[in-house]
Amino acid sequence: MDYRTLGRTGVQVSPICFGTMSFGGDADEAAAAAMFHRCREAGVNFFDCADVYAGGRSEEILGRLIADCRDDLVITSKTHFPTGQDVNARGSSRRHVMLAIEGSLRRLHTDRLDLYFIHGFDPKTPMEESLRALDDLVHQGKILYPGVSNWAAWQIAKALGISALKNLARFECIQPMYNLVKRQAEVEILPLAFAESMGVISYSPLGGGLLSGKFGRATQPESGRLVENKVYRTRYGEPAYYEIAEQFTGYAQNLGYHPATLAVAWVMSHPALTAPIIGARNVEQLAPSLAALDVKMSREWREEISALSSAPPPATDRSEERAGVFYQGTQAK
Repeated sequence: MDYRTLGRTGVQVSPICFGTMSFGGDADEAAAAAMFHRCREAGVNFFDCADVYAGGRSEEILGRLIADCRDDLVITSKTHFPTGQDVNARGSSRRHVMLAIEGSLRRLHTDRLDLYFIHGFDPKTPMEESLRALDDLVHQGKILYPGVSNWAAWQIAKALGISALKNLARFECIQPMYNLVKRQAEVEILPLAFAESMGVISYSPLGGGLLSGKFGRATQPESGRLVENKVYRTRYGEPAYYEIAEQFTGYAQNLGYHPATLAVAWVMSHPALTAPIIGARNVEQLAPSLAALDVKMSREWREEISALSSAPPPATDRSEERAGVFYQGTQAK
């Protein structure tokens, strides 16, 4: 396996990260163990988790699985979303971050996390407070590198500026959503990560299962999280997404690939990506995503697949520049 360097940390990670959100939920402990060991057999050394997954059970199961190989693995977790009924059991305040890390370390049976993500943006807490809390955790050795998920590019850039100004440990990794139907990260987040030498581990490469080959305009799901989960129903409910999924499935099958394999490989091929996060309910469902490790995608091939969906608008309204059209002379404005 060709391992990749995580941003500027020097840490070597597999080009696929396994996400453990299903542990303790869709996957019981036996299924979780089978998937974990299959990933290890494939050379995966990178595992992502969060305190909110399955009410903490995901961390507990992962903690038991990593007990005899902890130092060989890069382990992440996240905090921000509510983990209890208390009004302060959420957010990115110093109070919550300091309590949350202790819970995650206890459930994972480890003395440190390689990456610790702020899982979402907290408008009630000043960035500096969150960043100082993370910096303290770095100095205490409880986390090695801070990371951030689900923030806009301007928020991440502002945080990097604060960290530089105050000499605080900066975000070294970004975790955005990214797949063939959700390409907003291409506009500013991925260019920011590339420019600042930050690692990127993106989630949802299969679009919540939309790009797994099962769905299209005439084959929309009757059950499952794309229907039953309000978050996924809202996120992937656009009819145009099912049209893209249908075209992509046909494209992949014509080339002899499982759509899930090609969907993950397409995400992996972005130059700013360190590793997409894959997930599954069982080993059988995991197999096509892991198979992306064997796909070598050229730039031309990537562009061909990209043409199946619409690129997001540029960061400014000067769309003519992306088309290679520029003003001549001194009248440019």
